[in-house]
Amino acid sequence: MLLPIFFFFSFLVSSSNALDFCVADLKAPQGPAGYSCKLPAAVTIDDFVFSGLGVAGNTSNLIKAAVTPAFDAQFPGVNGLGISMARLDLAMDGVVPMHTHPGASEILIVIQGSICAGFISSANKVYLKSLNKGDIMVFPRGLLHFQINAGKTQALAFVSFSSPSPGLQILDFALFANDLPSDIIEETTFLDDAQVKKLKGVLGGTG
Repeated sequence: MLLPIFFFFSFLVSSSNALDFCVADLKAPQGPAGYSCKLPAAVTIDDFVFSGLGVAGNTSNLIKAAVTPAFDAQFPGVNGLGISMARLDLAMDGVVPMHTHPGASEILIVIQGSICAGFISSANKVYLKSLNKGDIMVFPRGLLHFQINAGKTQALAFVSFSSPSPGLQILDFALFANDLPSDIIEETTFLDDAQVKKLKGVLGGTG
């Protein structure tokens, strides 16, 4: 009887010592666990409000897409809470290339237009769906996934992540936008030299 009571009071004590929040101190360096906490006296209401998702992103780029993040670096109030959001704008023929978020799962809801979205499991099975206004799709943490504007108009979606800093690695950029030697890419992807050099030229890679 005494042991359950002990654990109950231990829980109450530990809970009472928990911080309500840990607003990111953007002036401090970011570590593997995120940003350190801003001093409570320096926290304001503005740390818990972000207005950037109401403005369309600039889709005048190679992929005709724009992602506006509301991660801890832009929205300090989400630091330590295990959540964040982003806005996705896709012009006609816009695409978010195959990519992964190492630190978070993702949920996407379509607000406008039609989006073809999918992911590939670790067993290399493809899960693919054409999404319309109001549809929601989840992308499990760390798996390769993509989004393509499948309609004839601008597409808009909002995305939620299970981390204040989900991370991002775009496959095409990882292969062709740096100085990874072309011969290594050719051996590991089975692409020929001309294809590799063309992609490096498009994405700004060398080597």
